[in-house]
Amino acid sequence: MKTKFSLLILAVMFVFSEAMAQGKSKITVGVIQYDWTNLDKSFKELHDAGFGSCQLNYNAKAANKTSAEQVKAVSKKYNIKVTTLVGVPGHSVWNFRQGPATIGLVPTEGRAEKLQTYHNMIDFCVEAGIPAMHSHFGFIPEDPSCAQYKDFIEVMKSLAGYAKDRGIMIYFETGQETPTTLIRAIKDIGTGNVFINCDLANLLMYGKANSLDAVKLFGNLIKDVHAKDGKYPDPKNPYELGEEVNIPLGEVNFPLVIKQLKKQGYQGAITIECELDGNQHDYVIKTRKYLQGLLDN
Repeated sequence: MKTKFSLLILAVMFVFSEAMAQGKSKITVGVIQYDWTNLDKSFKELHDAGFGSCQLNYNAKAANKTSAEQVKAVSKKYNIKVTTLVGVPGHSVWNFRQGPATIGLVPTEGRAEKLQTYHNMIDFCVEAGIPAMHSHFGFIPEDPSCAQYKDFIEVMKSLAGYAKDRGIMIYFETGQETPTTLIRAIKDIGTGNVFINCDLANLLMYGKANSLDAVKLFGNLIKDVHAKDGKYPDPKNPYELGEEVNIPLGEVNFPLVIKQLKKQGYQGAITIECELDGNQHDYVIKTRKYLQGLLDN
């Protein structure tokens, strides 16, 4: 009798634990990793702080076969998944006056050098076992019939093809275009390996969309998410981006956004766009706990 009772208790506990596991979010909370000087130390700090993933900020001087092997080793050692390699090559001005003419691959000036850097990033992803690279690729024109849009699409097709041949995905970081414009561009590129790193604050700071509406529109195109908060551009100064502020002091509705991501079946990472080391350490730790609390509800 005792044996049967014990088996019954074990069975109930197993069913309960399975139900808990199924209800638990598979979304990880990550942070951007900038420091390449001691990767073992940096990844250990991420692990000890409770992070499950990170994005690696590209460092052209440090990226080589040796560091690629180190990234693979420390990722496995500390169970930190590197979700993307992120970088914005070339001269970039982050405002509305000069941004369209300097950022990404829409402008032709400096394009060849930027493309070489992107190729190098893709090659490093292969060596380091990182599934994707992402970047701001520029202010995509809204008119799909204009020459600048068509030229940009052809350039992106070539870059995406280079990545696809090597088994790497490319993510657009959101913000500099409306969600519909970005969805159209991805469809027109058409290589099947181009997706979205959804920066929730950029959508607001560039004045392009409400974050929650954008998440609904993007749907399963979202493969990574930047946790950042901000405000719409100031109508009194429409030449500058909106203000970036600490989470949750801006206009990103994180509770509703995370609820929507879970509803859509998102299982990637929510990556805090900030550095764990330095003056931001306490903010990053506090923000991780805040986001994890929303994920666990």
